[in-house]
Amino acid sequence: MELRLLVTFEKVATVLSFTQAAAELQYAQSSVTSQIRALESSLGTELFDRLGSRIRLTEAGERLLPYARQIIELTEEARAAVAGEEEPAGALAVGTMESLTNYRLPPLLEFFHHRYPKVRLSLRTTIGDETRQALRQGTYDLGFLMEETTEHPGLETQVLTVEPLVLVAAAGHPLAEAAATAGAKVTTADLVRQSLLASEPGCAYRDLFERELAPLAPVAFMEFGTIEATKRAAAAGLGISLLPEVTVAAELAEGSLVRLPWEAPFTLRTQLAWRAGKRLPAHARLFVERARQLLSEQSAQG
Repeated sequence: MELRLLVTFEKVATVLSFTQAAAELQYAQSSVTSQIRALESSLGTELFDRLGSRIRLTEAGERLLPYARQIIELTEEARAAVAGEEEPAGALAVGTMESLTNYRLPPLLEFFHHRYPKVRLSLRTTIGDETRQALRQGTYDLGFLMEETTEHPGLETQVLTVEPLVLVAAAGHPLAEAAATAGAKVTTADLVRQSLLASEPGCAYRDLFERELAPLAPVAFMEFGTIEATKRAAAAGLGISLLPEVTVAAELAEGSLVRLPWEAPFTLRTQLAWRAGKRLPAHARLFVERARQLLSEQSAQG
């Protein structure tokens, strides 16, 4: 099996499209097709089912894919070792989310930009299931997750930090005023009668919040698409929202938002994940370690 054939196979298996694979590999589509046929001929079995304009892996293709990825990764690692590269280098596709990209990762991105300019970071904004699927398929090298569970089929994970959540509202919100004057805790039953604000569906904390409220009453969120828009709506008195504390720290400090005395009965952990069995190259291992250090320092600072 020639390495170039395995590289082409891995790309087609990842994107499930001969046309897209040809574009990304900068080959003619006919070249991709002939390479796949050559690999199938050498193995004596078909690797893809052709279903009109769509393709899917056969059982043999499914079995070959993890081996192909390991061979490609080992080859890249060997090439870097032989070249004796002292400075980490290489491309890194990282799945992330708004709450982390905007509020936790800037110092990490700045560090890599100045310290390791040969590491080419590409941040892809996806949430939850999309990120996990992209990691399993090999579309992403690494992916940040903010989840209650830390075990994900087909993935290895590094827990970076517990992600505190806070229920926020404008200072003049009735629940905020009642808590300030009477010192009473806000109960879950209090929340179902309020206007609830949220960013787009798919965020783990939104899903868990909805699960907590649903037994008491039907839940309907006013959606704003982004955390920034959700915060502005809450500050304008349109309702209350559950958000990661790191995303509202500035607003809480300046007083445009206040913390409501309600403790979330679930815990989210920010994690960094990659495909199980994947041998992370040196620059990816460095990214994982620096991310762990950074979030540990941020958590210690409160």
